[in-house]
Amino acid sequence: MSILEAIIYGILQGLGEFLPISSTAHITLAPWFFGWKDPGLAFDIALHLGTLAAVIIFFWKDWIGLIKAGLTDTKSPEGKLFWYIVLACVPGGILGLIFEEHVETTFRNPLLIGIMLIVMGVVIYVADKYSRSEIELMDIGPGRSFLIGVSQALAMIPGVSRSGITMAAGRAMKIKREDAARFTFLLSTPFIFLSGVYKAKDLVSVPIDTLPFLVAILTSAVVGIFSIKFLLEYLRRKGFGVFAVYRLVLGAIVVATALLR
Repeated sequence: MSILEAIIYGILQGLGEFLPISSTAHITLAPWFFGWKDPGLAFDIALHLGTLAAVIIFFWKDWIGLIKAGLTDTKSPEGKLFWYIVLACVPGGILGLIFEEHVETTFRNPLLIGIMLIVMGVVIYVADKYSRSEIELMDIGPGRSFLIGVSQALAMIPGVSRSGITMAAGRAMKIKREDAARFTFLLSTPFIFLSGVYKAKDLVSVPIDTLPFLVAILTSAVVGIFSIKFLLEYLRRKGFGVFAVYRLVLGAIVVATALLR
């Protein structure tokens, strides 16, 4: 893999992991559009390491407070939020293990990805447009947390987007935009970590091209940090409309290309 390809993949991962546009869709579509080789398992882990670093660097103070409260003061707002995040990880983790084979094979179909980009574009727009903003981060509660975790399982299908589906679920349950995004990013931390650890078991037999591997980690981390910062600030003023339009346009291009091929 060339350094340029590693940088492009890193940018796509850093943007797609946190903006509601689906990183897996973009990583899958890039070689399909440009005729590149599949980056493979090692590179996929490198990209996730980068976005894991991004979310930890951005939220490290939050996580120190959450972990401390979760272990020592479970009745505090921060302690409750810590366990809400743990609860939300359960359904996605279980379903991910069950459907792992389909995630890596059947679901990585360009036509399916294009359709899901369009469908989720509509879902994100409607959920945001027609939901009130009443619930704050500390008031999410176990029921909403669990449902957000269930919705996260749908992100196994490329084109859905982990951040997109969880933010849409949050908005549908009247959680404020910025708080829905913040909960999504906090939830992504253990999920990306556990996913990376699970995949890393297969790295022993996989050759690693060191320089592109490191470039991908650094690029996805830097772009990821800026993506988180941008989205949290953007959602204070505006909604998800621009992301819905992007998904509809890209989805239409992908579907048309797949049918023509």
